Amino acid sequence: MKTVYLDNNATTRVADEVREAMSPYFSELYGNPSSMHTFGGQVHRNIEVAREKAAALINADPEEIIFTSCGTESDNTAIMSCLESAPHKKHILTTRVEHPAVLNFCKTMARRGYRVTFLPVDRSGSLNLEELKASITDDTAVVSIMYANNESGVIFPMDQISEIVKSRGAPLHTDAVQAAGKVPVDVRKVPVDMMSISGHKIHAPKGIGALYIRRGVRFIPYIIGGHQEKGRRAGTENVAAIVGFGVACELAKKHVNTATATVRQLRDRLEQGLLAACPDTRVNGDTHNRLPNTTNISFEYVEGEAILLRLNEYNICASSGSACTSGSLEPSHVLRSMGVPFTAIHGSVRFSLSAYNTDDDIEMVLRIMPGIITELRELSPYGREVKRSF
Repeated sequence: MKTVYLDNNATTRVADEVREAMSPYFSELYGNPSSMHTFGGQVHRNIEVAREKAAALINADPEEIIFTSCGTESDNTAIMSCLESAPHKKHILTTRVEHPAVLNFCKTMARRGYRVTFLPVDRSGSLNLEELKASITDDTAVVSIMYANNESGVIFPMDQISEIVKSRGAPLHTDAVQAAGKVPVDVRKVPVDMMSISGHKIHAPKGIGALYIRRGVRFIPYIIGGHQEKGRRAGTENVAAIVGFGVACELAKKHVNTATATVRQLRDRLEQGLLAACPDTRVNGDTHNRLPNTTNISFEYVEGEAILLRLNEYNICASSGSACTSGSLEPSHVLRSMGVPFTAIHGSVRFSLSAYNTDDDIEMVLRIMPGIITELRELSPYGREVKRSF
């Protein structure tokens, strides 16, 4: 049975071009890029080519990019660098809907004595910019606000956010893991100080990410050791993954506009079809200012986990939220922050598409999903109560 994969915010398939580019670095091109000899030097040169491609994706200079192991490392590194660069400042400003890579790191810093402000969002998942401005103080060591939310797909107005934060003199980091490669991202137009991106969200392998550090921003390394990455991130480079990441960035930049239009059409067809076929259903988050590949839908009076298990029987892959929190029985912290009602929050499903999805994928979900929802509601005590009330 064909797998219909609609969980691309969790991870993506590795593109054929990426896999082919990586292959030589597992065999004939196995030299250490830090070695003095030519055999290792040729590997180092290809790392720098990949750096150029990663920088081009967000319109940065190659010297402003360091390679990391993942988005989480990039997030942790950026925030810790800001804290250590201003040890006299003890305030961190972030949001309630961040990815756990930022949210839990900030909670850890709170236990270590930092004062952390978690900004709320409204029912559409959007920030109050006046509240952001009022929350920045002279003691703020870093502001970390995601570019786009991994669960709702809501895109934050980073141009306005950066203007506010810069006017108050605080450093700004953004987790752009879900945005880079899916929508145009330009660090010259949106002058953040640091930006995290990740490979496996844009058809590169897992285990590779990057951190953009704007030229002139003070940076203190998080991983200490050798001289790699010009002393900014120690450890022998994951060459194959870096090369693959570079190719993935190149492909994403080349196709971002055409792929965005195609994926958005598929997403809208799926969303509209489910809303029409399944009563008591709602879309969570701003339906205008969001990622083109993401829809978060609540099916009231049923459990999201039960929906996912039934979809899995048909080899349809979706998610109830972030892959980094899917093992928790707690409802999504993002949807809780948005004030999604109790009857809907537990029945939320995130569908996230990619350029590899087809019309047939959408047709299969629309054919299967209404029956699953009807069946689960008949089994649910909440569903039976609702049915009796009519």
